[in-house]
Amino acid sequence: MSEAELVLRSTRVITPEGTRAASVAVTGEKITAVLPYDAPVPAGARLEDVGDHVVLPGLVDTHVHVNDPGRTEWEGFWTATRAAAAGGITTLVDMPLNSLPPTTTVDHLRTKQKVASDKAHMDVGFWGGALPDNVGDLRPLHEAGVFGFKAFLSPSGVDEFPHLDQEQLARSLAEIAGFGGLLIVHAEDPHHLAAAPQHGGPKYTHFLASRPRDAEDTAIAALIAQARRLDARVHVLHLSSSDALPLIAEARADGVRVTVETCPHYLAFTAEEVPDGASEFKCCPPIREAANQDLLWQALADGTIDCVVTDHSPSTADLKTDDFATAWGGISGLQLSLSAVWTEARKRGHGLEDVVRWMSSNTARLVGLDTRKGAIAAGHDADFAVLAPDETFTVDPAALQHRNRVTAYAGKTLYGVVKSTWLRGQRIVADGAFTEPKGQLLSRT
Repeated sequence: MSEAELVLRSTRVITPEGTRAASVAVTGEKITAVLPYDAPVPAGARLEDVGDHVVLPGLVDTHVHVNDPGRTEWEGFWTATRAAAAGGITTLVDMPLNSLPPTTTVDHLRTKQKVASDKAHMDVGFWGGALPDNVGDLRPLHEAGVFGFKAFLSPSGVDEFPHLDQEQLARSLAEIAGFGGLLIVHAEDPHHLAAAPQHGGPKYTHFLASRPRDAEDTAIAALIAQARRLDARVHVLHLSSSDALPLIAEARADGVRVTVETCPHYLAFTAEEVPDGASEFKCCPPIREAANQDLLWQALADGTIDCVVTDHSPSTADLKTDDFATAWGGISGLQLSLSAVWTEARKRGHGLEDVVRWMSSNTARLVGLDTRKGAIAAGHDADFAVLAPDETFTVDPAALQHRNRVTAYAGKTLYGVVKSTWLRGQRIVADGAFTEPKGQLLSRT
């Protein structure tokens, strides 16, 4: 404490041991101690007393589509990281699509890193991509520092990122297991999707019928079988179907190394409330019924679902037509994810400690950053979000930092106002005012 440069004090600090009044000492970019609330402030240290606002570890969002370079008009690193910082996120991991080029070779990774280097307002890491023809690129990407590899089991929506069939999945997964990597998977079975009714048009019920639960369930069962056979580590992206939960729980009990995420939009919205023609609610897999949502919340409570991430996947407004069949599928929620999840969690009796576990500590653990991110503890990066949990706001798209301000959350009243966000000991946003970019590029190594 005697060498501290900053002391951040609150009556409510969320630590791995629970929530307590504390003074958090920071030297340089690191937390050096978490001390009693009334610990003396050393000479020369700056005291930041946030009163009764909650200090939580900065969120770690491991599922973000930044689209930069190539489709920067959809979202770029400057806008995405500002939006994330405004929402209390201090670390994000960028998906290998929908940028051009996709992050499927080391050269493409270097292109992405160069673009991000001077635009990132927070720390940024990268996923690689597993394609039918790039098995030979997977190990070099792993050695270059990507956090794992994303694959689709059904068409991705962009031609430059084709999906894997079961034989291609087996080849890629065997290669990744050989060097101890992680495969993260968009799990929908293309045969079940092809067999589902395809009406098109503005009716949400028709779109929902076109992406049935059994498409998810079948793909997840196949993925688990491959992971079991190869003793591989896999992660199920954006789980929507609650019917798959027993498969996942049984596989884990058998020792299969499978983890699972879901997203704020599956927890905050139900199919019954999506208006016809409102393709700002379109995502794949889709937002399902209220009874399904209840089971997702139950799975978060019992640990079957590990974490909550945004799957922020924006586009320009013209691609969000009123035809659910042809509109771009993706929900913009990066800036709002903490508040959206907290609003629903508090209704169901969960506390902020639960939200921190789902959105910070477990996501940091997923990508191997848990020794420096995701906790307010000595030795960790001094990444914080300061939250007024009982204050509310109504979502005004014009107030969002996203490049394209089309959002399913428009007009929704949410609990939890982020007052400030801190990255490695420096305040990067407070009350809507941002510093210049201070983010670092992160590597698995």
